[in-house]
Amino acid sequence: MAASPVKPRIIFVAKFGAALLILYAVIALNQVNDAVIVPFTEVVARGSAGLLRGIEGGVDTQGTIMRSARFALDVRNGCNGVEATLLLAAAILAFPATLRSRLIGLVICSVAIELLNIVRLSSLFWLGEHYRQVFDLFHVAVWQSLIILAAISMFVLWSWKFAERPLAKSR
Repeated sequence: MAASPVKPRIIFVAKFGAALLILYAVIALNQVNDAVIVPFTEVVARGSAGLLRGIEGGVDTQGTIMRSARFALDVRNGCNGVEATLLLAAAILAFPATLRSRLIGLVICSVAIELLNIVRLSSLFWLGEHYRQVFDLFHVAVWQSLIILAAISMFVLWSWKFAERPLAKSR
């Protein structure tokens, strides 16, 4: 008798939920936040400011704050791309794939999410400087949705096209 097609899905959802809880618990630790997340967020802010300086000058950073003469943006947890990366990582870790395939997927997709997030932050800063009236809409609705959609799309593409399935165990 063939295995139920529902069972692998239930296992995936359970593994995904467990991985997500564990990853969030790890980044919620003050030591991890202070030693890893905040310095990472500073790098993201500097990258975003660097991209903006290539387009228009006058953008500086101090820690997680991007600043110009007309606008300032503090890149906080929730805006640094870490949550979308954790969502993607939990899905990749829960998916039945080889370790090699998971590691490649994690690295490539995480870098892609963060590069997209740098574009996001740069565009939000630019909107804040030039079109403040639409900043909140793009910050809360447009870009948050696009980042999560990008993470989901990357997982779907990876799982469909690039994930190598482990060999079935011999009996």
